[in-house]
Amino acid sequence: MRYEGIVYRPPSEARSLIIQVTIGCAHNTCTFCNMYKEKEFRIRKMEEIMEDLEEASHSRYASWIEKVFLADGDALIRTTPDLLTILDAIRRKFPQVGRVAAYGTAQDILRKSGEDLAKLKEAGLGIVYVGAETGDDEILRYINKGVTAAEIISAGQKLKRCGIQTSVTLISGLGGRGKVREHALSCAKLITEMNPEYASFLTLRLYEGTPMYADVVEGRFERITADEIVEEMKIFLENVRSPGTVFRTNHASNYVVLAGTLDGDIPAMMRTLEEAKANHHYRKFRETGDLL
Repeated sequence: MRYEGIVYRPPSEARSLIIQVTIGCAHNTCTFCNMYKEKEFRIRKMEEIMEDLEEASHSRYASWIEKVFLADGDALIRTTPDLLTILDAIRRKFPQVGRVAAYGTAQDILRKSGEDLAKLKEAGLGIVYVGAETGDDEILRYINKGVTAAEIISAGQKLKRCGIQTSVTLISGLGGRGKVREHALSCAKLITEMNPEYASFLTLRLYEGTPMYADVVEGRFERITADEIVEEMKIFLENVRSPGTVFRTNHASNYVVLAGTLDGDIPAMMRTLEEAKANHHYRKFRETGDLL
């Protein structure tokens, strides 16, 4: 197996076989993000992918592989015929695999027709992870996401119509002190309209060398406290309506761990938030380069 640079994957793909079908991220200009900066984006050669799949199929662990994750950050930017070829090879070489997953931007999803997505679903693509970050257009412009909230919602609804599960990631504190309520309400609206199978929040971390890091250091962006993040989360939970969505805030960056299913578990999660704030019982985290 050949991997280029740091390979990222969602926490739920920890036991998956990871295959790089692209290298890096085609957008790669989000102001808060330090991922893929050492890589120049490119579409990986098909023969290299086939060689990796072949090698993996002959490893001692081949029979244990039940999930496959297509990396890097822009797997769905590949043409549908390319993806179908890759999915077919996975099915042939690993017949026990139950699900193939990938990151997908709203732009990638919207560029594909409903027919294309239905074919990918039939070929084994089971879930797409969408980094929405926020539902507020002003914040999306500030972080240079390159997409609007309406486009993110449309992409999620399109995946749902085609039978592909969606996992949406949002970022607590992304609006800073100036837009706590707006960010929370916009995230609630986004999830309500998408009704994804999964949704989660990370907490904003900033890394030296990113534009947002410079904004904090130079006073253009004011980060919010753990107490304010709790209040932001409460506003989100008070306003979201997305029955059946599995909801988590269990990333290493989160101050309070929440786990439940919307909408039924909202009261219990609200109590968890209130107790954490009352007792100032927050998880601590630190990572090299992180601006706390």
